[in-house]
Amino acid sequence: MSSEVLTVGKRKTAIARAVTKKGTGKVLINGVPIELYPIELLRNKMMEPLKILGDRASEIDIEITVHGGGNTGQADACRTAISKGIVQYFSDDHELENTLRSYDRTMLVNDIRRKMPKKPMGYGARAKRQKSYR
Repeated sequence: MSSEVLTVGKRKTAIARAVTKKGTGKVLINGVPIELYPIELLRNKMMEPLKILGDRASEIDIEITVHGGGNTGQADACRTAISKGIVQYFSDDHELENTLRSYDRTMLVNDIRRKMPKKPMGYGARAKRQKSYR
């Protein structure tokens, strides 16, 4: 087990940096406990890796700083950073990584999907100006 682990999670334009260290089970996101995160669905999504870890989650503290993107992007970035931190901190447990990967691969792998670039003659990536003649 390492004493302190630094990990990064990304989703769209959101970037989360997590510090995992020995502690009492506290998880802070930008200085606020994860239990106070306002959106319940996203809070549960971020806590999935901790629930999979089980009782050993009370052995570590995780501090996350996240910026960029929106609520869902930030939540997914935090989830990835937490998962990577747990796997690296408990590096002696090889079963843990396989468990997380089989549950949901995006816990350990950043989502590479990005916004398509805008094209000429249109308002966005796909939408074009409508024609009213014919």
